[in-house]
Amino acid sequence: MTLDPKTKTAAQLVGVVVVMGGLAWGAVPFYDWFCRVTGFGGTPGVAQAASEGVLEETITVRFDASKERGMPWVFRPVERQMKLRIGETGLAFYEAYNPTDRPVAGSASFNVTPYEAGGFFVKIDCFCFTEQVLQPGERVQMPVTFYVDPEIVTDRDAKYVHTITLSYTFHEIDLPEAYAALEPVVKPDEKLN
Repeated sequence: MTLDPKTKTAAQLVGVVVVMGGLAWGAVPFYDWFCRVTGFGGTPGVAQAASEGVLEETITVRFDASKERGMPWVFRPVERQMKLRIGETGLAFYEAYNPTDRPVAGSASFNVTPYEAGGFFVKIDCFCFTEQVLQPGERVQMPVTFYVDPEIVTDRDAKYVHTITLSYTFHEIDLPEAYAALEPVVKPDEKLN
């Protein structure tokens, strides 16, 4: 069976659209994976345990906090910076406060600058790994445990880095179902006092 030129062109166009759609769909998870593996774009690494080696050389880690427009929380680092030995485990806290009269859920995005240091900044535990829900008037201190991989001193570009900035931005998200189910529901026929 031979296809006429119009049918063949249409089939080729449909094939191109399907391939391009598949590439677009897979680009975001692939890019996320690539950044986590390589530290590209300041994406920190994640580890289950502390570094095995600690050097005498020190590095300064600065802490930055911001919020997406409309996020009602007050969010800030408890300590603005700390100096630690390369490979030493650090523990920093960020404080969040919900000044509203309703529960608010948030999710933190993060990055490390300069970007050359992203692959050497390693988180062991972080509040950013999970969604956070603050009740009305609740104030919490949220920890992040991290270290700077000693391999940073041998990297062609990163070995010149003496200060790293860890930045978080909180975004408001929908309340998880477990919390949303706890909110009082007023039926249309009930009166409010």
